[in-house]
Amino acid sequence: MNHHPLFAPILWQVLQIVLALATAPLVTGYVRWFKARLNGRRGPSPFQPYRDLYRLTQKEAVIAHSASWIFRAAPYVVFASAWLAACLIPTFTTNIFLAPAADMIALVALLAVGRFWLALAGMDVGTAFGGIGASREMLIASLAEPAMLMITFSLSLVSGTTQPAQIVAFVLGGNVGVEVSIGLALAAMIMVAIAENGRVPIDNPATHLELTMVHEAMVLEYSGRHLAMIEAAAMVKLTLYMALIACLFAPWGMAQPGAGPEGVLVGMGSFLGKLWMLATALALFETAIAKMRVFRYADFLGGALLLGLLATIFLYVSEAV
Repeated sequence: MNHHPLFAPILWQVLQIVLALATAPLVTGYVRWFKARLNGRRGPSPFQPYRDLYRLTQKEAVIAHSASWIFRAAPYVVFASAWLAACLIPTFTTNIFLAPAADMIALVALLAVGRFWLALAGMDVGTAFGGIGASREMLIASLAEPAMLMITFSLSLVSGTTQPAQIVAFVLGGNVGVEVSIGLALAAMIMVAIAENGRVPIDNPATHLELTMVHEAMVLEYSGRHLAMIEAAAMVKLTLYMALIACLFAPWGMAQPGAGPEGVLVGMGSFLGKLWMLATALALFETAIAKMRVFRYADFLGGALLLGLLATIFLYVSEAV
C-alpha cells in the first residue's frame, strides 16, 4: 500500500506537536525533583507540574479592574508563540511537515513576540513589580537576541543555511569536524538558554523575592487558566531550548527523510535521552552556582554575545586562511 508522499511528514509533525506539549511539564518536574534530591530533600514528584497545570485550569481567573484586553490576550499569545516555536524545531526526525518553514532567524522573532506580549502584560495592570520585571526582561532580551543571531550566523556560515533540518543533515553528513567556532557557539547558546528561561544565575524560578524577580514579577497578577497558560509556555520554552541545543549541536540518532518507523523510534529514544541529560546537567549547574546580582546580567549576556561574535570571526579567519 503506497501512502501519499506527505503522509509521513504530517504524521511525524502531529506527533512532534503532541510530544512538545506532553514532555515539557515532565522536564520541568524532573529538574525540580533532582535539584531537591541534590539538596538533601525529598522533593515533589516529577509529575507534579501536570497536576499543577490541571488544578490551575479548574480555577477561575481573577482579573484586576485596571487590566485591558492586552492582559487577557497575552497568556494565549505567549503560549502559542512558544508552542509554535517548539513545533518548528526537529526533535526526533527532520522529516516533518513544517521543516521547510523553520528558520533560525524567524525562530528568534517568534520568541520575541511572546516576550514582547509578556512584558506588555506586566506593565498593563500598573503594578510596580510588573514594571520592574518588564524592564529587566527587556534588558535581558537586548543582549540575548543579538547573541542568538550571532550563533545563527555562525551555524549558517558552516552549513550554508539557517534551516535547522538542513543544518542537521549537514552535520550528520560528516561535513563538520572538530571546530572551535562550533564550540564557542554552543557555549553562547547555553548561556542564552539559561537567560531566556530565567534560570540560575539570571533568575531563580523557585523563589518569589520581589527585588530579584524577572519572570515571576511580570506574572504576579495572573491566576487560574491564564496562569496555567503562562506556566505551560515557560515549560515548553525550556524544552524548546533543550531541543534546539540537541538538534543543532548533537543531532546524532535523529531520523532522516526516508527512514522507516524503526528509525523514527530510534530518533525518539535518542531525543528523550538527550532531554534527560540536559535536564540533569541543568539541575547540577543550578545547585552548584549562586544567583548573580541584577547589575551583572549585562556581563553574563555580554559574554554570550562575545562568544557568538568570536565564533563568527573564527569562521571568517579560517576560511580566509
